[in-house]
Amino acid sequence: MRRTITSLGSSSRRLFLRTAPALGLAVAGRFTGNLRSFAHPLKPLEEDGDSDQGNSAEDGDPNEESSAEPTRLTYESPQSQLWRIGLVLETPVTCTNVLATFAVPMAWPEQTVEVVGRTIDPAVTKWDVRDLPGGARQVVVQMARVPAGSAVNAVFEFKINRSRILGPDQTADLVIPTRPSRDLRLFMGNSPYIDATHGRIKAASRELAEMEAENDWQRVEQIYDYVREKVEYVEGSLKNASEALTDGRGDCEEMTSLFVALCRNARIPARMVWIPDHCYPEFYLEDGEGNGFWFPCQAAGTRQFGRMDEYRPVLQKGDRFKVPEKKVPVRYVSEFFRCDRKGKSNPDPIFVREKLDSI
Repeated sequence: MRRTITSLGSSSRRLFLRTAPALGLAVAGRFTGNLRSFAHPLKPLEEDGDSDQGNSAEDGDPNEESSAEPTRLTYESPQSQLWRIGLVLETPVTCTNVLATFAVPMAWPEQTVEVVGRTIDPAVTKWDVRDLPGGARQVVVQMARVPAGSAVNAVFEFKINRSRILGPDQTADLVIPTRPSRDLRLFMGNSPYIDATHGRIKAASRELAEMEAENDWQRVEQIYDYVREKVEYVEGSLKNASEALTDGRGDCEEMTSLFVALCRNARIPARMVWIPDHCYPEFYLEDGEGNGFWFPCQAAGTRQFGRMDEYRPVLQKGDRFKVPEKKVPVRYVSEFFRCDRKGKSNPDPIFVREKLDSI
């Protein structure tokens, strides 16, 4: 049984160790490259606008969210990258009833995603794509039987165009939504390690609410500055947002979690954004016409509020996902592997996420 991690920042290493795949035979996944029950819809992962999988789900525009969202932020200077993501199953023992899942990037206003290549070996019986409510997409791979000594590939190459995000010129008219939609309410409660209802978080929220603010944009900025003032960036084991506030220490995950928790106490929808080796938050405000916008900020690192100078691809957005293979909601959609084995040895699932040459 092996577990190998390469080219990872410390935060992502920590994330991997606590979200290791739930493996039916206590088989650990081996990762290469850069990392960190619902009946969800399945649909093809298209290559060059086409799919040969014969799935029945309707195909949507992969960049639908980009075109549907009203313009308030500016997206500029896009950069293209190639990423290789998928599974290589190496097994010294015959495996049956294989089920594996891994997250893949999806389109966002600041990002387009195109499948430019894939390697799906004949041993793969079926593969589909599953969208999880909240902002994550998975490939679901099934194999009926994999003979001993095999190495089976289910790997995709993605062309990802990621843009810088410039903040809005006008902010005085932006307000906290008074009637958040059902989708927004997903980002207004507790999540794993985001204990928004903890007494320490509520006390800090009351302290912030007593501060004078000219508008709701400034109120969110007060929360942002509060987190950066109260929590020193120190890497360590993952802990709840309330613990980071009490200790006064945390890294990008704790600082982002605390910002999200405090926003939610102020009835501001907020969520985590996951990119390779890092995470940052987004918060949601509306204009006078009721049009809503997700604004990014960077809790840990250079001060960026309402903007984001970042080219690493967005892997997922959200922090409370209900995954069919897990009994409880998860903070991050990690890789999963399960199989029946015909022998004493263990299979070695290698989940790949690596950046190739830039375009």
